[in-house]
Amino acid sequence: MAELDRPTRPVPRPLPALLTGENADVYFLRSEQVLAGDGRNPVVTMEVFCRRAGATLCGIDEAKGLLSIALEADAAAGNAAVWALRDGDLIEAKEVVLRIRAPYQSIARFETAYLGMLAHGTGWATAARAIVDAAAPTPVIAFGARHVHPNIADRLDYAAIIGGATSASTTAGSSRAGKMPVGTMPHALVLIYGDTVEAALAFDRNIEREVPRIVLVDTFRDESEESVRVAAALGNKLGGVRLDRASELGGVTPALVAEVRAALDAAGATAAQIVISGGLSLERIAEFKAAGSRVDTYAVGSAISGVRPIDFTADIHEIDGQPIGKRGRPSGTTTSPRLREVDLAAWRAALAPATR
Repeated sequence: MAELDRPTRPVPRPLPALLTGENADVYFLRSEQVLAGDGRNPVVTMEVFCRRAGATLCGIDEAKGLLSIALEADAAAGNAAVWALRDGDLIEAKEVVLRIRAPYQSIARFETAYLGMLAHGTGWATAARAIVDAAAPTPVIAFGARHVHPNIADRLDYAAIIGGATSASTTAGSSRAGKMPVGTMPHALVLIYGDTVEAALAFDRNIEREVPRIVLVDTFRDESEESVRVAAALGNKLGGVRLDRASELGGVTPALVAEVRAALDAAGATAAQIVISGGLSLERIAEFKAAGSRVDTYAVGSAISGVRPIDFTADIHEIDGQPIGKRGRPSGTTTSPRLREVDLAAWRAALAPATR
């Protein structure tokens, strides 16, 4: 017997509005009402897939958490079961990623939610995977939280890490993936102190030792000059510098990276790393790679956060054990050897407290 699918980390607890159906497409709620009125509640087998080949699946673990609550009573009575892949799996076009067998009234209202979890999570994770592959072996960190609604920033950052980013800028998203959040310093901090070195020294005085001293060096002066100044001020405590030159000044370029690297090396700061950020995309990363730029970390935002969701579809394939399907789609369950039965009780036990 195959091993059951169990969680390896906490998953977000569904919010009350999700469980009550307030966030569901209303036709699912009306379908429940119709079936309840006529006394019909067949056991159906639903299968979920997408048409995108090579996508990095994400959101499926959160969907398991949702279903672990929705199907608690049915599963205890032996009337429900779930099979699924896992976050991080690379999937084929039309591969079944989730199969649910349960009374229809128990799952109807949740279709909107689990499809949305999969669509956004997989879109972000797939974009992150493309960026990570393009940047390899240089690591990528996710800086996209500011481009999405704060209520989903943790999902974005978690998906980016599932896609291969080494960490992300928010505590919520990074910790969910078992990572520490990463960041340097904003221009605001440098502007308030009025000098890059003063801001760097203040950071060093007040921030825990385990946090790397990565100093933003493009606020007031030439980046090479500022890099040498902070290297002199921090000595071997300097972990690196971040380049985020404004687009009005031409942005970060391979030539700028080369200049800063040469300046740091000449100042004896050969161990100081260079982190670059600011509108990085697949195309821009390719430019740095082609130039042989000595970039140590790419900090990427909207190239991950701004991608379109990847659509997923849910279809009924059986009703009360009898194969059925809509016209144009196969009837009966699909052969899906990678699916594993989900231990719903274990996933329910792993739910983190609701935070919103």
